Amino acid sequence: MEVKMDTFLIIIALVIVLIVGAVLGWLFFGKRRTKHLRSQFGPEYEYMVDKTADQRQAEAELEQRQKRFQDLDIRPLTPEQYAHFKSEWQLTQALFVDDPAEAVAEADLLITEVMETQGYPVSDFEQQAADLSVGHAQVVANYRIAHDIAITHKRGEATTEDLREAMVYYRSLFEELLDTRAFDKPEKELI
Repeated sequence: MEVKMDTFLIIIALVIVLIVGAVLGWLFFGKRRTKHLRSQFGPEYEYMVDKTADQRQAEAELEQRQKRFQDLDIRPLTPEQYAHFKSEWQLTQALFVDDPAEAVAEADLLITEVMETQGYPVSDFEQQAADLSVGHAQVVANYRIAHDIAITHKRGEATTEDLREAMVYYRSLFEELLDTRAFDKPEKELI
């Protein structure tokens, strides 16, 4: 009887150790997952947690974005595409002086065109922003704000200062998408 009791206690102790180990492992990997996602998505991580009001759901959504992004064929711009878009951006910025509203509308379209050229799906703004957040998390919030200002302007509710702010946000995203470091270097450094 005493041997059976000792074996039973050992089994109970092992089960408890396994359960505690599993819980600690789950907590460790959960914290590691959170740290990784916060690091990769930056402000977008907090945006998603606030939007969903559920950290687990937000993290699951961010992981889905990563998986979806891996399936996309995102490609860098060629030097010719880069030069074309840079030139178009300069014209768009210059247009702001005479027609801020038109410049913001052009900037919104130009960002979409750059993204489409790089291989991003562009049919739905929210999906576009979600896809963009995987590689450009630091500027996606600015993109949302700029896009909202463009929509606000279409309703006739944006001020010139709002439009200026939108252009600043579009410029930060534009520069990030073009990754201006790649082609703005002297030719010797490109080799």
